[in-house]
Amino acid sequence: MRRSIFAVSLLTSAALAGAAYAQSAAPTPAPATTAAVAGKPTYGDFGLDLAGMDKTVKPGDNFAEYAGGTWARNTAIPEDRAAFGMFNVLQDLSTERTRGILETAMKTPGNKSGDMYASYMDEAGIEAKGAKPIQPWIAEIKAVNDKTALAVEMAKLQRRGVGGMFGVGVGIDAKMPTQYVVEMAQAGLGLPDRDYYLKTDAKLVETKAAYQAYLAKMLTLVGEPDAEARAAAVVAFETRIATGHWTRIESRDADKGYNKWTAADFAAKAPGFPWTEYQTALGVAQQPAYIVGQPSAIAAGAQLFQQTPLPLLKDYLTLKLLRSYAPYLSKTFDRTNFAFYGTVLSGAPQQQPRWKRGVATVSNALGEDVGQQYVAQYFPPESKSAADQLVRNIIAAMGQRLDKLEWMAPETKVKAHQKLASFTPKIGYPSKWRDYSAFQVNRGDLVANVAAANAFEYQRDLSKLGGPIDRTEWGMTPMTINAYANPVMNEIVFPAAILQPPFFDAKADPAVNYGGIGVVIGHELSHHFDDQGRKFDATGKLTEWWTPEDVKRFTALTDKLVKQYDAYEPIPGQHIQGGLTLGENMADLAGLAVAYDAYHRSLNGKPAPVIGGLTGDQRFYLGYAQVWRIKFREPALRSQLLSDPHSPGPFRTAEVRNVDAWYKAFGAKPGDTMYLAPADRVRVW
Repeated sequence: MRRSIFAVSLLTSAALAGAAYAQSAAPTPAPATTAAVAGKPTYGDFGLDLAGMDKTVKPGDNFAEYAGGTWARNTAIPEDRAAFGMFNVLQDLSTERTRGILETAMKTPGNKSGDMYASYMDEAGIEAKGAKPIQPWIAEIKAVNDKTALAVEMAKLQRRGVGGMFGVGVGIDAKMPTQYVVEMAQAGLGLPDRDYYLKTDAKLVETKAAYQAYLAKMLTLVGEPDAEARAAAVVAFETRIATGHWTRIESRDADKGYNKWTAADFAAKAPGFPWTEYQTALGVAQQPAYIVGQPSAIAAGAQLFQQTPLPLLKDYLTLKLLRSYAPYLSKTFDRTNFAFYGTVLSGAPQQQPRWKRGVATVSNALGEDVGQQYVAQYFPPESKSAADQLVRNIIAAMGQRLDKLEWMAPETKVKAHQKLASFTPKIGYPSKWRDYSAFQVNRGDLVANVAAANAFEYQRDLSKLGGPIDRTEWGMTPMTINAYANPVMNEIVFPAAILQPPFFDAKADPAVNYGGIGVVIGHELSHHFDDQGRKFDATGKLTEWWTPEDVKRFTALTDKLVKQYDAYEPIPGQHIQGGLTLGENMADLAGLAVAYDAYHRSLNGKPAPVIGGLTGDQRFYLGYAQVWRIKFREPALRSQLLSDPHSPGPFRTAEVRNVDAWYKAFGAKPGDTMYLAPADRVRVW
């Protein structure tokens, strides 16, 4: 099932109970300091990789190059990567550590994580089976003799992790946030976004043709005749699905995406699809309500289903199955799948080593089982305590920022403070670990284990319906290098693995930490006040609590940010979509403002020391830029620009051109490439 449609993460692309941090939301307590502890930090002498800078570049011309140009020149993207940056450096560390945990677990038969990892690493056994593990499912699709039966088969496969024409999940009802609800959304594409099907750019046309060839190869591998013609028909079918899809900009609107339907509404508003039988097979029939994300897309998909011949629908579902399970079959399937999704679509020349893929698979299936060991070995209490302290200071700084906002009405500020005081920060790991006792693992059958993991997670979500909200639940594992905000839960979440250098280093200079993890914390916190997060009140309810004048003034500012990012052109002819990336760009801007305030607050009125010839402010902004060092292969960058709500790393670094203090710190002036006149700088926060 899908994570809540409202959760937003730091990187591409979803609760401690109570309000443990409620008091820290007020700006009155004495600021907590985060002085570096004794010892040498991971990067440089005080947390910055100064050798990676390129001081021949003026900071006002290209701050990302100034802060990391030498690193970029000296860093090669690994052959098994589509992009490489500081997130990947940490991910490699997390993956290596998790590998050690799993290899130890393998030595104890009956350990679920160890057994599943063993099943993934059993290359000889997997090779001997070929496509046999999924042949019964293919046979079931072939045996279908009417569309109702096909819809039921689609539902059965969705419970095993195979995507269907429609996305289905359990989330929190945004307008009744004390209860769970079934969510349905547009889905059904094999390429990342509708634009891959509908745009006529030469590169996208080329990618679509390669996708069709890939589908033909997959059909051939399971012995199907006329593979080329059948693959072409499936691509044409998916193109018709894409035609009905909302754009990603349309889909991120929380108000437009909240459409409450009854069971009867599906037949009335989206005729042509056997909804009752499909939802019964999914286990979600006759619910009191359903939240439909894109009603017109659901209706268009239902009509298309009705109009499409059964044999084509069967081919479509068969290919859905093959795409989903190819990574767990013999090398021919696995490599064919990677050749398209890894190389053509993302640009990576080589596949990652099998052990890395095994770590990822087990982490996805049994994340909190592995996570308990990860936390015990690699996230000491002092790390959590230091991170908690940083969060308190950032929340307090956010409170002060709210008071200074000129565009927000006084009565709205009162409600904003109420919302801030109700936040639940989650740091490191869950307070209650997930129970996997119902998940059975077969050490000798990888496909069965993957199917069981998907079915377990699906059923776990189903079991929430009708029950109380579980505010201890996490949407990421402790080993994940990311963070997220969930406005329906009014929470910000930071897994243990991101609380490491270069984001956070207890031995580093505080300015660097505030520029790194401090901005990340402020980023996630501000998502609750961005163009979509601000629509949720202190209880997590989707409701309008700003005045019309607030909205008008706020939108005038954010429109400037959209226009600013629309102008960036990372690939000739392909710009950043300012409307799609607005929420993340705003969050970076807010994170910079709030973390900067929090850093100065931590100084207790004393001037920041000069270290390594750099002022405190310079170290703060360099700490921010260091986090966003990244290199892309062209296909991966193109994919991000088309479908990801996050701007590429160098353009996240460029957010500093809107910040007055950055100009003062680095002397950027008129004539510099990045220079913006004060009147042109976007000052939302």
